[in-house]
Amino acid sequence: MIFKVTPASACHESDVTPEAIYLSRRALMAGGVALAAGAALPAWGDAAQPSAYEGVEPGRAPAWFQAKLDDTRWQAVTASGESITPFKDATHYNNYYEFGTDKGDPAQNAGSLKTEPWSVVVDGEVGKPGRYNLEDFVKPYRLEERIYRLRCVEAWSMVIPWLGFPLASILSQVQPTSRARYVRFETLQDPATMPGQRSSFSYIQWPYEEGLRLDEAMHPLTLMAVGMYGRELPNQNGAPLRLIVPWKYGFKGIKSIVRISLVTEQPRTTWQGIAPQEYGFYANVNPQVDHPRWTQARERRLPSGLFSPNVRETQMFNGYAEEVAPLYAGLDLKVNY
Repeated sequence: MIFKVTPASACHESDVTPEAIYLSRRALMAGGVALAAGAALPAWGDAAQPSAYEGVEPGRAPAWFQAKLDDTRWQAVTASGESITPFKDATHYNNYYEFGTDKGDPAQNAGSLKTEPWSVVVDGEVGKPGRYNLEDFVKPYRLEERIYRLRCVEAWSMVIPWLGFPLASILSQVQPTSRARYVRFETLQDPATMPGQRSSFSYIQWPYEEGLRLDEAMHPLTLMAVGMYGRELPNQNGAPLRLIVPWKYGFKGIKSIVRISLVTEQPRTTWQGIAPQEYGFYANVNPQVDHPRWTQARERRLPSGLFSPNVRETQMFNGYAEEVAPLYAGLDLKVNY
């Protein structure tokens, strides 16, 4: 086990759904049947309500993903006391500017994205650089379901059951050199399939870029996701490979990754380059440091309506302070926002 048992992530073996029963759920989804058979499931942890999986679309998972489901560790991390965001909200309310700036644009436009074949370049300060086919890239790792809170810098939030594996596993495999201090990520640049990249009104310098300190990237909570809600990632959610750093604002979770570089200097990041006074490199969820144009002390948990707003207080580090606060000991988080 790489996770210590803490209230924030509530990682308990007792939370894990028996494999045979969860595979029955997978079979239902593969047949395109909504998960109305909740009565057949065992008692669930606080965050794994069967109703959250109703309406999950079956998708078209590649063979390597289907094969890995049989050995997936379900509910490896749960979010105690939280309700999972319905699949429709999580897949139809997205920021993915490569496909448009409105929240509904990614779901409408991302069908053009081609995710097979897919490869990832690993370069920079590593002992094993190269271009890896995605299937080979993920082959050594057992998938885990991790139910994480997701907090957008725009002050809305969700709770999503991701499927993936620790980024630390990949980084250990490619062997960072002693000079490596940061990890830089790059999204696919393909204007032919990404209408936002060919828009003359875009103020983003493509491709989208993000970065982490090496110790952040190696933290056990940092996840490389290839799926969600028991199925492969939908295109609008960053298929086929995206980053999840649950204690940081959502824009750090770069989607459709094609390059991972180990570097010596802090990398340029897209939003920091556009508006450095608004979007810092660290982007840790911090209710005490407001965005220049709105408060970060509260958030709107989706689904939320005009007459029934689901507003709650934001937690430091998005509720993962016990696990990650030591990473920033002695660092002024108001200066290093």
